[in-house]
Amino acid sequence: MNKNSNHTWKLGMFVIIGITVFILTIYLIGKSQNLFGSTFVLSTKFKNVSGLTIGNNVRFSGINVGTVDDIQFVSDTSVVVKLIIKDDVQKFIKVDATASIGSDGLMGDKVLTISPGRGSDKIIADNGSIRSTEAIEMEDLMKGVKVSVDNAGIITNQLAQFSSKMNNNNGALSKLMTDQNVASSLEKTLLNLESSSNEFSTFTKKMNNKKGILSKLVNDEKLGSSIDSTITNIQTGTIELNETVKAAQNNFLLKGYFNKKKKAEAKKLKDSLKQK
Repeated sequence: MNKNSNHTWKLGMFVIIGITVFILTIYLIGKSQNLFGSTFVLSTKFKNVSGLTIGNNVRFSGINVGTVDDIQFVSDTSVVVKLIIKDDVQKFIKVDATASIGSDGLMGDKVLTISPGRGSDKIIADNGSIRSTEAIEMEDLMKGVKVSVDNAGIITNQLAQFSSKMNNNNGALSKLMTDQNVASSLEKTLLNLESSSNEFSTFTKKMNNKKGILSKLVNDEKLGSSIDSTITNIQTGTIELNETVKAAQNNFLLKGYFNKKKKAEAKKLKDSLKQK
């Protein structure tokens, strides 16, 4: 009799514990799925849901506020995601809010995140729809990383070539850094350049000195006019001298002299041609 009662007591305890665990499980699942509270429905569209599944959490400002209730294909480039959100959060979600898909940690489950709107004060209605922003795919991220690594490899090779040329004693830059003669020559060149620059500076100062003849020649209009007049007089005198010489050649007193001079020049030219 005692054995039967002991067996019955253990069986009753096992049943009670099983029922308690079952009820607790149902409660936790219902709570996570918002089965026991007041909720409202939102929807959003994505081109790619990036591994999002039904039952994943929905977060607003970093707080879990709902779950993903349904995922349906509309077309080959559009997927509608239906969300169940706690009713007390509705007043904080505006019509210009946006939805995006992220991860719960580096390798965690996917999470749909609702970002608050900025420009509107209108509260989203039940069964309303919000815009979405596409998530960055891991494949695209890895492609970007690969491009960066390839570029880093190219830069490393170029630096290696540059350092190799730097260490080559035949290179101009290597000689500049290691050859004392080249360094001295460059130093002398720089000194000469500095000296020339100083001399040019002195020259320009003298040019700008109004007392100098060159400055007057450039800037003094009276001196310029005087020089123009002098040159004009010289040209005029040259023309008059040529006319005087022509007149002397035609004068009967000097005509014989000029004829003899022409004959002597012609004979001299003839003798020089014979010698050639």
